[in-house]
Amino acid sequence: MVSLRCTTAHHSLLGSPTCLAGPRRRARPVVRAAVAVEAGAQAKDSQLALAQAYETRDKLKTAHSELAEEGAIEIVVIKTTGDIVLDKPLADIGGKGLFTKEIDEALLNGTIDIAVHSMKDVPTYLPEGTIVPCNLPREDVRDAFISLTANSLGELPAGSIIGSASLRRQCQILYKYPSLKVVNFRGNVQTRLKKLKEGEVHATLLALAGLKRLNVAENATSLLSVDEMLPAVAQGAIGIACRSNDDKMMEYLSSLNHEDTRLAVACEREFLAVLDGNCRTPIAAYAYRDKDGNCSFQGLLASPDGSKVYETTRSGPYSFDDMVAMGIDAGHELKAKAGPGFFDSLQ
Repeated sequence: MVSLRCTTAHHSLLGSPTCLAGPRRRARPVVRAAVAVEAGAQAKDSQLALAQAYETRDKLKTAHSELAEEGAIEIVVIKTTGDIVLDKPLADIGGKGLFTKEIDEALLNGTIDIAVHSMKDVPTYLPEGTIVPCNLPREDVRDAFISLTANSLGELPAGSIIGSASLRRQCQILYKYPSLKVVNFRGNVQTRLKKLKEGEVHATLLALAGLKRLNVAENATSLLSVDEMLPAVAQGAIGIACRSNDDKMMEYLSSLNHEDTRLAVACEREFLAVLDGNCRTPIAAYAYRDKDGNCSFQGLLASPDGSKVYETTRSGPYSFDDMVAMGIDAGHELKAKAGPGFFDSLQ
């Protein structure tokens, strides 16, 4: 998670994250990016957050000449609870909102002005006073299979251990390969790859988008199609938030928005919102523009052990209202199929 801050001599938009000194007045624009990393992590361990910050920075510089001056963009570190507590599943420490809580607070209190998020980490309900007017072009949504001993999930011997902190991945793995075992496996990309090489697990799955942004996609043993492993809601999408009353930031961000991605993310997040998805609810969804220019949607709801899996598909016009309605309708269908007892069992 990254937060960007911008100011000009005529319009004071700049404060400083908690780890910096107070704001400094400058004649030229300044953007500050706050990167969420693990407690005690070295600089290299924040590479994915930094990669997303740099991508946003470069696009802002290209689109707005006043942000292109050398030194006009600064990136600093902010630690979030979700990155600090790594030895427990997310569901046990409060869910994925822990990755955004500190950054949301900084945005609302004026410490920062732009927050760059991995959209799959963003809760469905944004804090009042914030808005996400921009999604950057979506990266590849597929998951990568990584192993030193097998080329695919199907090649792993019975009893093999797969490391994953994702219930979405866990349920789909166990549904198709019940003889495998999935264990909690948190940490950044570098940490997980290191644990794999040290033999803690036989395989792991990581989002290809993250591997590509880190330029380490060569670590992927193979790629899983969306039919083999439906991605997380908004996987591969970067969203940029600002305060809803900040017209200047809205102007900057609107110029970067990739509308196809924004609509797909909106569709998937509506599906998630209907199901009241949290880190105890394995949910997957993918909306995309098909070869005919329409929206194709796939959604999944499952029990963590993979014993119950509910799926649905939709197709319709690639427009905001139609896609939002599609996501909502698909969510209600699976909610009805699962029944209230299903959700009670996940608490």
